[in-house]
Amino acid sequence: MTPDADLSRDTRRQTLELAIVLPTLNERDNLAPLMTRIEDALGPQGWEVLVVDDDSSDGTAEEARRLARTDPRIRVLHRIGRRGLSSAAIEGFCATAAPYVAVMDADHQHDPELLVSMLDAVRAGGADVAVASRFAEGASMAEWNRPDREKLSGMANTLARKLTGVELSDPMSGFFLLRTETARSLAPKLSAIGFKILLDLLATSPAPLRVKDIPMNFSARRSGESKLDRAIALDFLAGLYDKSFGRFIPTRFALFGTVGGLGVLVHMAILYALMAATGSQFGWSQTAATFGAMTFNFWLNNWLTYRDKRLTTPGKLFVGWLSFIAACSIGAFANVAVATTLYDNGMHTLPAALVGIAIGSVWNFALSSRFVWGRYK
Repeated sequence: MTPDADLSRDTRRQTLELAIVLPTLNERDNLAPLMTRIEDALGPQGWEVLVVDDDSSDGTAEEARRLARTDPRIRVLHRIGRRGLSSAAIEGFCATAAPYVAVMDADHQHDPELLVSMLDAVRAGGADVAVASRFAEGASMAEWNRPDREKLSGMANTLARKLTGVELSDPMSGFFLLRTETARSLAPKLSAIGFKILLDLLATSPAPLRVKDIPMNFSARRSGESKLDRAIALDFLAGLYDKSFGRFIPTRFALFGTVGGLGVLVHMAILYALMAATGSQFGWSQTAATFGAMTFNFWLNNWLTYRDKRLTTPGKLFVGWLSFIAACSIGAFANVAVATTLYDNGMHTLPAALVGIAIGSVWNFALSSRFVWGRYK
C-alpha cells in the first residue's frame, strides 16, 4: 500500500467534526491543562482547537505554538493590533473547516464535558444553537461565588431578550455551539463589538435561532486574572446600541461623541473656575479649559471608545496622550480662535465656548482615530 493510501485512510479515520475557538489574552498557564480536559471529554479524534490570541504579554501564543508542534489538533491565530472576544470568535468561525464550531473560555470556568451534549443537541437538528447556561434549571454558580456578577448578568439577560426576541436563560453566556455554516453566514453582518458574540449572533439572524439550554456548573478561574472590568457594562450597552442604531450612527463615533459631551462639562467647569480666579481673561481660560478637556477625553476614550485598542503601558499612554494632543491641535486652535473671536465680538461665554468645541470635534475624531489608536494596529 502506498504512503498516499495510508494518509487517505488515516484522514477518513480522523474526520474533523468540531472546532473549539478559544479567544485568549494572557492564558498561558491554562492552555495545556485545558487541552487535556478537552481530549478527556471528546476523545482523541474529530476535533481541533483554534487559539485566537490577542498578542498576550505572557507568551500565550508561543505556548500554543509549543503545544501545536506535537499536536496537529491545535492551531494558533496570533492577532496583532486587534482585540476583543467577539472579533476573535468571528475569525475562528472563518478559519475552520469543521461543520460545527464552539466558543468557550480558556480559563477553565467552562466545562469541556458539556461539549458532548451540546454537539448532540445541534447535530440532531433539535436546535440551531446549544448554550451552556448559568441560569438553567440544574445549573450552579456556587464555585464562582460572585453574587454581584450574577445580578448584573440577570439584568443583562432581560435587556438581551428584548433585543433578540429569543427566550433562553443565559443569552450572555460565552460558551455555546452551532453549525459553522450558520456562524459564517451571519459573520458579514456581525458588529464584532463587545464581549458577547452570542448576543450578536441571535440579534443578527433574520429568523429566530432555535436554542437549547445546557445546564452548566460555572467554576472559578483556574489561573490568571479576569479580563472583565467595570467597563463591561458599558461595553454591553455599546453592543445593544450597535444592533439597534449602529446603522444610522456608527457606534464608535457615538461613543466618541458621548465622551465629548462629558468633556464639555469638564471644559466648562475649568473655564468658569479659571475665569472666576483670574477675572475676565477668557482667551487664556479657554485655552487651559480646552487642553484640560482634551486630557480628560483621551483618558476616557482610551478606557471606553477604543477599548479594543487600549493603550496600557506607561510609555504607550504617554506617547498616546502626546499624539492625541498633537492630532487634535488643529481642532483645538480653531476651537480657541473661533470661540475667542465670538466672545470678543459680544457673544456670551457659553455659546462662544460651545461653537468652538463643535468646530474642533470633527478633527478630534478623525485624526485621533487614525494617528493615536490606529497607529498601534
